[in-house]
Amino acid sequence: MLTRQRIIEELAASLEELFEVPHEKITPEARLYEDLDLDSIDAVDLVVKLQTMIGRRIKPEEFRAARTVSDVVDCIERLLHDEADLHADQGSQQLA
Repeated sequence: MLTRQRIIEELAASLEELFEVPHEKITPEARLYEDLDLDSIDAVDLVVKLQTMIGRRIKPEEFRAARTVSDVVDCIERLLHDEADLHADQGSQQLA
């Protein structure tokens, strides 16, 4: 599973690559729209990139509340954690 640090690194690389955001502007507190100058179309592109990164579909409602870089990382961690729980539950049901 991806660590928080690895998620941050991947997210920063995506922001730099896709939107030419300077690395020094990408901090946990950086606001996606105000500080990094993303718009709604950029947010969709970012979600597509993140889906590729985690190998899982991200529903719009799961990402809608994300306002900062830290919020995005929290969202990804939550999705990965939920998926890990799902796989654990399926494994325990097969053993029963």
